[in-house]
Amino acid sequence: MLVKDIMTPNPITATPETTHKQASELMREHHIHHLPIVDKRGKLVGIVVESDLYQAQPSPATTLSIYEIHSLLSRLELKQIMRRPVYTTSPGCPLEEAARLMQAQRIGCLPVLDGEALVGIVTDTDIFKTLATLMGAGEDGARMTLEVADQPGNLAKVAQAIADVGGNIISAITWHQGGKAYITIKERGADFVRLNDALSHLDAKVIDLQQHPHCEQGPTG
Repeated sequence: MLVKDIMTPNPITATPETTHKQASELMREHHIHHLPIVDKRGKLVGIVVESDLYQAQPSPATTLSIYEIHSLLSRLELKQIMRRPVYTTSPGCPLEEAARLMQAQRIGCLPVLDGEALVGIVTDTDIFKTLATLMGAGEDGARMTLEVADQPGNLAKVAQAIADVGGNIISAITWHQGGKAYITIKERGADFVRLNDALSHLDAKVIDLQQHPHCEQGPTG
C-alpha cells in the first residue's frame, strides 16, 4: 500500500497571512488538525498544527481582557507561528516508510508533494485506520497468532492448513520480536474446532487463538 492509497487529496490549506482566528475557524469547520501553509503560487512554505494555535494563545494568567485577546489573535498571522522546514512525502512512498518518518521525526502528518505541487496529506489517524483495516478489525472470524521457525514456506503451510478446514484468509501479517518469528492471521469460514485441531498439528506454537475477537467495553465513569 502506498501513500496515495490513503492520503486525503486536495487538503485544506492556509496562507502565511491567514490569521490565528481564521485558522481556528478553518480547523473547526472542516474537522482537521493540520493546516499546510502555501504561498501565492501554491508552493508549500510551512505547516501549522492545532497545538501551535493553542500555544500561541495568551496564558490563562494573562491580565488581558477577552476583547484584547480576540483582537490580538485576529492580528496574529500564521507566518509568525508556522513550522518550517516541513517534512513531506510523495504519492508513491510505501505507507510503512511514511509511518517510519513520522515516528522518527515525532510528527503527526506529512504533506504529500508531486514535484512541488501539494496533492494531499497523510496523518497518523489515516495510518491508524489503515492498520486496523489491514489487520481485519471489525471483520467476523477467528484470529490467531503463531510462533514459527524463521524459514521459507511456513506462511504457506499455515495458509494451507486454514484452507483445508474451509477458512478464507482476510488478513495476514508476519513479524519478528526478540529473535522469534510470528504470523498473525484473521480468517473467515473455518469450523473453529477443526481449525484448532489443524493448527495443533503444525510445526508451530499457537500463541493466541480467538474465535470471535472482541475488545469493546462500555464507557467508565
